[in-house]
Amino acid sequence: MFKLSSSLLFALAAGVLASPADPLITASPTLDKRASSCTFSGSDGAASASKSQAACATIVLSDVAVPSGTTLDLSDLADDTTVIFEGTTTWGYEEWDGPLLQIKGNGITVKGASGAKLNPDGARWWDTEGSNGGKTKPKFFYAHDLSDSSITDLYIENTPIQAVSINGCDGLTITDMTIDSSAGDAGGGHNTDGFDIGSSSNVIITGAKVYNQDDCVAINSGTDITFSGGLCSGGHGLSIGSVGGRSDNTVDTVTFEDSEVTKSDNGIRIKAKSGETGEIKGVTYSGITLSSINKYGILIEQNYDGGDLHGDPTSDLPITDLTIKNISGSGAVSSSGHNIAIVCGSTGCSDWTWSSVDVTGGEDYDSCQNVPSVATCDT
Repeated sequence: MFKLSSSLLFALAAGVLASPADPLITASPTLDKRASSCTFSGSDGAASASKSQAACATIVLSDVAVPSGTTLDLSDLADDTTVIFEGTTTWGYEEWDGPLLQIKGNGITVKGASGAKLNPDGARWWDTEGSNGGKTKPKFFYAHDLSDSSITDLYIENTPIQAVSINGCDGLTITDMTIDSSAGDAGGGHNTDGFDIGSSSNVIITGAKVYNQDDCVAINSGTDITFSGGLCSGGHGLSIGSVGGRSDNTVDTVTFEDSEVTKSDNGIRIKAKSGETGEIKGVTYSGITLSSINKYGILIEQNYDGGDLHGDPTSDLPITDLTIKNISGSGAVSSSGHNIAIVCGSTGCSDWTWSSVDVTGGEDYDSCQNVPSVATCDT
């Protein structure tokens, strides 16, 4: 029988371990093959960025001019990609549904460089009708299916209609975003919502400034959502809903805190659709300052039917465990508006906390119904 010496066996073993084909030393993660940074600019920047997005660890979008009818599509990003906007990002004009920008992924970091703007020039679409008719207007930013991600220091100017749609997200933090469509006040802007949130969890928005002509924030469904340190001007205030009639009709554990609502139709608004099912629970409004409110300082309704307070109140979409506290609005409501309006179904509203609420200046609403004993429509 042929035998190998112990020294030769050792040498052969060492050679095997040193072989470049050995799996122990060939690990080279796909992520490491990505370029560390890719910069895209000009009229070809959007298409090039979309094509190359999975191959770049950092994507810099510098003065990108997105062609008309085109989405700046970053929906196939590798995990842990960073996206940085520099200069001014613009979009061409076309009547279509959009979105103009789409970003999704896991562990994504989106940043605006100093002085950067995202400007879709929405005035080209504004015709006072918003999404209700007239020109077909594109929605702006789909922040959909983002998990463990962050968006910081974005400045968005003049959206055609809704600005930021948050949907299917789990673990999204938005910090110091400005959405300024204030030119639409005199220029025909309509339905220019700031943040529309649905079917998402663990969403935190801090330091946002929204100047628009519709809801500053509208949460239609979702859990564990916080909006804090924000400013809302010119729109419809801090809203839950309208809830009901969708595939997801649950709002659970939402906090609006330490924020200001000014020059708006409403301050605080919770809208449950008449005749629908679902639930709104664990909502807190705390430390909200109101000023220059046109219609309702606080509006809580279970009879939303195509408009505020239009239908018969029903109880199958209950509003429970609601906290309204430390609301400052002395003289905040227009003399032709109403300070507080609450319309609940016969068993629809319960387990409320109501303290240190000072909202005055307008009229008392004389058609309140089934108001929980801790709250009041009288001021």
